Amino acid sequence: MENFKISNGIEIPAIGFGTWLLEGEKVTEPLKIALAKGYTHIDTAAVYKNEKEIGAVLKSENVDRSQLFITSKCWNSERGYEKALAAFEQTLADLQTDYLDLYLIHWPANETQFPDTWKELNAATWRAFEEIYKSGKAKAIGVSNFNINHLEALAETVEIKPMVNQIEFHPGHSQPELVNFCKQHDILVQAWSPLGSGRILENELIVSLAHKYKVSVGQICINYCLAKEIVPLPRSSSEKNIEANLTSTDFKLNAEDIKAIDEMPADGFSGLNPSTVEF
Repeated sequence: MENFKISNGIEIPAIGFGTWLLEGEKVTEPLKIALAKGYTHIDTAAVYKNEKEIGAVLKSENVDRSQLFITSKCWNSERGYEKALAAFEQTLADLQTDYLDLYLIHWPANETQFPDTWKELNAATWRAFEEIYKSGKAKAIGVSNFNINHLEALAETVEIKPMVNQIEFHPGHSQPELVNFCKQHDILVQAWSPLGSGRILENELIVSLAHKYKVSVGQICINYCLAKEIVPLPRSSSEKNIEANLTSTDFKLNAEDIKAIDEMPADGFSGLNPSTVEF
């Protein structure tokens, strides 16, 4: 599989296996299928409540840890320096690994929920991440769901800048300003919900492109991410879709079709605005 490169030189497989909503033992069989089909990039988070199960699968399947790229995320309740350090150690224990390939702040403390302290709270959490990175226990560190203003505020205090920003990205919600900002600052973008949580799969343009290229609508969405040099993290519990998602590199959208997707009307947005969510 093609790899992308993070700013510190670490390579990341271009397509990851997303595990959001595969809570507890629901992740076990889909993950076994994904590993058998050739996935080496696994995306999880403490709040997904499946890290222990993922760790158990990786142990039972005797997977070579050095061949995997594992991402997890620090949940909102664990913001701040001390809490973030403790949360990271718990994640390592649950996954039965002694390092992560990538560790992310799951959501920014934002200006709505923390109008007076959001900048300081994000900075304190990031200070823990810098320490984790320096220790070698995380090969790369980054953020998730950070808007431009959150990234700019964080940049004022960082010693090590975020290497990744994992955001909602899919046809109908391609966030060009944020994506361009990240690229200008050598921040690799990852796409959660690259299929618009399924809502985008009935879109007329996407369906027509699937017919044109003789692929699935999901493969169109994933290929669109790759065309934008964005790492998609599709989730599925279906063996057919798990395999199809990984083969989304077998064709290339042409420039005209990419432009058509770029210009799609808004569609499939989750409604989760990182500047206003309160959880």
